[in-house]
Amino acid sequence: MKLNRSTDMALRIAMLTAASPARTTVDELATQLALPRSHVAKVVQRLQRLGVLVTIRGRSGGVAFAEPAGELTVGHVVRAFEGDDEVVNCEQPACPLVAGCRLRGELRRAQAAFLAVLDGVRLGDLVDGAAGPLLLSLGAPAVRP
Repeated sequence: MKLNRSTDMALRIAMLTAASPARTTVDELATQLALPRSHVAKVVQRLQRLGVLVTIRGRSGGVAFAEPAGELTVGHVVRAFEGDDEVVNCEQPACPLVAGCRLRGELRRAQAAFLAVLDGVRLGDLVDGAAGPLLLSLGAPAVRP
């Protein structure tokens, strides 16, 4: 299953903010991850609504990983960004094989298995071990009081 660009960005942003104890900004995230600022801003807003990030407005504001977000699963984020659509759409346009085709059912099972694996991975797990220092090497944001 291929994740859409927004989901990919959301997971990268979650990982980078989880690895850093300091607040960062949308501009810094965009630079560190080599992503368009406008897209990063939209994804940050969605992650904030999901409870993954906290955002603070103003001059000394910024973006930070929400402490309880470490318990959220990757599957939760993927579902929020991908939606509940099936891997294939047999109705648009109508497929003449739909009555006897087993492919749709098998793809549903594969999608469920994919998400089940991601449900077993907490966002906090993504920055354990070698991943944390690697993420921070992308350019640690300045510490904001």
